[in-house]
Order: sequence, then structure tokens, then C-alpha cells
Amino acid sequence: MKYLVLSCVFAAGFMAALAMQNALADGQPQKPTPPPFPDRLAPANPNIDFNGYLKIAREAYQHRAKRRVTEEDFIKMSQEEGVIILDARSKEKYDILHIKGAVNLSFPDMDIESLKKALPKKDAKILIYCNNNFTAGAAPSSVVITPNGIQGKAAAAFPSKNPTLSLNISTYTVLYGYGYKNVYELGPLLDPAKTKIPLVSNEKK
Repeated sequence: MKYLVLSCVFAAGFMAALAMQNALADGQPQKPTPPPFPDRLAPANPNIDFNGYLKIAREAYQHRAKRRVTEEDFIKMSQEEGVIILDARSKEKYDILHIKGAVNLSFPDMDIESLKKALPKKDAKILIYCNNNFTAGAAPSSVVITPNGIQGKAAAAFPSKNPTLSLNISTYTVLYGYGYKNVYELGPLLDPAKTKIPLVSNEKK
């Protein structure tokens, strides 16, 4: 009798698991995982607005669609008067290698005051780029020689990031959210050793 009960329990568990697997395969929505402490769920923080972020991200996505530029156009636009090239990587990566003339404002440091200081005119034309513009085009051991003779390893300056988490996406969204709408993004993936865009280093020889 005991073995019969155990067999029934095992069969029931197997059928439940099979049903869940089939539901996942069919794309049926699953019940959300309950919070670990339902009786102690933290109240909403008025300074953290996820829904507002998603709204801005959707708008930025639409705005960005026609503002990704080629290497050639990026160079031409960078030579226009008043144009700002913004590098949102860390200062460490920026110092290793960056586009000549770029201003560095690390993404974690972007806030109302820092943006106002670095980008005082909201209607100014801003060009952005990130790691994933210069990652896969060169081997990890590639050495980049810049116009002024400085050498730097591209892999150290531009470590690869997950495409869905590319810094260009975050930077564009934040700039858009703070009212900077005249933004253009370097579109292609470029080989640091072959690009026509001048790269320079702040590292001491």
C-alpha cells in the first residue's frame, strides 16, 4: 500500500512538472514569483520611478532610430562649431584611449548638476560612442597607434559589453530624459587600428 501511495505521489509530481514545461513551451504567462517577505514589502520610493523610466526609454528608442550616424558623418559632424563629443565611460578607460576632443562624463556621475556643467546648452549637438563601437574589430592584443604616436591597447580601453546593455543605449536614454534632444550616436562597429576617427590617450609615456 505504501509503495502504491508513493507511486501516485511521484506520478502527480511528474505530471505537474510536465504541465509546467508544456506551458513554458507554449509561451503561456507564468505567475510572478511572490516577494520574499510579503508582509514587509518596502513602500514605493518617490525618487525611484521605474514606470517613468520605461516611458522615457520608449520615447528615446523612437528618437534614436534615425540618429545613428556613419563613421564618415560622425567625423564631419565632430568638426562643426559647438559640437560636443561625449564619452560616458569611466575616466580610467577614457584615459587609456578615447576619441580626440571628447569630453568625459562617466555615466554613474550623470545628474542634473554634472550635466549642466558638462553640457550647458541643451540644444547643442552631442555625439556619443561607447565600448561596443570599438570592441570586436580588433584582437585583444591589438595595439593602436594614434596620430601623435601614443600607443594603447584597444581591449583595455574598450572592453566588450552585452549588446542589450550597451552604454550607448543608457547614455542616449539619460540624455533624452534630461532634455538633450540634439544627440547623435556613432552607429558602426569599427576596428580601432583602422578607423579614420582619431583616437588619443591621456596615459603618461
